[in-house]
Amino acid sequence: METIESVSELVLKAVSAFEKQFGRRPRVAASAPGRVNLIGEHTDYSDGFVFPMALPLVTVVVGDNTEEEVCRILTTAESADEPKYVEFLLPAANQNRLSRGKPQWANYVKGVIANFPDNEGLPGFDAAIVSSVPLGGGLSSSASLEVATFTFLEALCKRDDIVEADKAKMCQKAEHDFALMPCGIMDQFIATLGKEDHALLIDCRALEGKLMPLNDPKVIVLIVNSNVKHELSGSEYPLRRQQCETAAKILGKRMLRDATISELEAAKEKFDKIVYQRAHHVISENQRCQEAAMALENGDYKRFGQLMVESHKSLRDDFEVSCPEVDQLVEAACEADGVYGSRMTGGGFGGCTVTVLKADCLEKAVEHIKSRCSGKLTFYACRAADGATKISL
Repeated sequence: METIESVSELVLKAVSAFEKQFGRRPRVAASAPGRVNLIGEHTDYSDGFVFPMALPLVTVVVGDNTEEEVCRILTTAESADEPKYVEFLLPAANQNRLSRGKPQWANYVKGVIANFPDNEGLPGFDAAIVSSVPLGGGLSSSASLEVATFTFLEALCKRDDIVEADKAKMCQKAEHDFALMPCGIMDQFIATLGKEDHALLIDCRALEGKLMPLNDPKVIVLIVNSNVKHELSGSEYPLRRQQCETAAKILGKRMLRDATISELEAAKEKFDKIVYQRAHHVISENQRCQEAAMALENGDYKRFGQLMVESHKSLRDDFEVSCPEVDQLVEAACEADGVYGSRMTGGGFGGCTVTVLKADCLEKAVEHIKSRCSGKLTFYACRAADGATKISL
C-alpha cells in the first residue's frame, strides 16, 4: 500500500526545490487535489451527472513574483516530459499571446495563465511544482495542476473575487485550448469544490454540486493504478465525444443528458451499432449515477457497489474504453471478501480502478488482487479530501 504524502510534506519538497532552483524562499503557495470518480463516466461532456470525490493526492505550487515579465517554472514530476524547467514571457509582454509547445506539462500552466482574468496585470513569477497525483493514471493530474496553478495565481495577485464555478470553467478552457483535450467540467469542478469526507454529485449542465457524506469509518475507497498509461489527447477521446454528439442529433436532443433509454430504443433503426452503443452507455450511466448518489445517501453500499459493476460493464462493452489489464483488476476485486463494487475510473485505456469495500477487509482484498493480477500495481487507500486551497508559508 502506498503511503500518501501529506500536503505539508509536499510543500516542504516544493519549497526545497524552489530554493535550489531560484536561490530564495517562496512567498506564496497553493494546492489542488486529484480526483477519483466513483461513478458517472464519460457523461460530463453530454451535460450529464458525475459523482467524484477529491483525493489526498495533490499538486502543490509554490513561488513568488519578480520584477521581470517572465514566468520561470520548475516541475519535479519524474514522469513529466523534458525539459523540467521552462521560461516564457507573460501575455502582456508578448502581444497578449501565449503559445503551446514542448514540454507538454507546461501547456497546462500556460493555458491557466492565458485564461486567468485580467491576465495583462499578472506579474512575472518563479514557481516550483510538486505533485503526488500519478500522471496518466486517470486521477486527473491535469486538472489538479490547472486548479493548483490558478489558485496560486489568485494568491499571488491577492484575488478573492473569482466565483469557484467560473474558476473551474476557466481551467477547463485552459485544457481545451492548450492541451487540446475536449474534456468535460468534472475534473476542474471537483478539484475546486471538493470537501473532506464528502463525494460531490455534479450536474454538469447547471454546474451545481450536491455534497454527499462519505465518512463511514467502516467503508474505505481503494484505488489501484494498473500503471498502464493512456494519452487522452489521442484520437479515441475526441471520437467518443463526437459519437455522443452524433447520437444526440439523431434523437433530436440538445445533449444525451436529455434522452431516455426508451427514446433510444424507439429510434434504434436510425443508428449504426457503434453510435447506438455509445448513446446507451451515456444514457444508462446518467441513471446509474443519480441512483448511486441516493444509495450512498441511504447507506446502501450493496446497491452502490452493484451500480459500480454495471458501470464498468457498460464502459467495457458499450463505450469500449477499458482494457484487459483493468478488466482483470475489477474482476479480481469483486472476488474479494468485503468488496461492495469495483470499476474502471477516468478516461480509460489503462489507468486506475476504484473499489468500495469494508475497511476491515482492505488488506486481504489487496493481497487477493496482487495474487490474481500481474504487472506493476500501485494501491492507494483513500478517504475524500478537500478541494483547492491557498497555503500559508
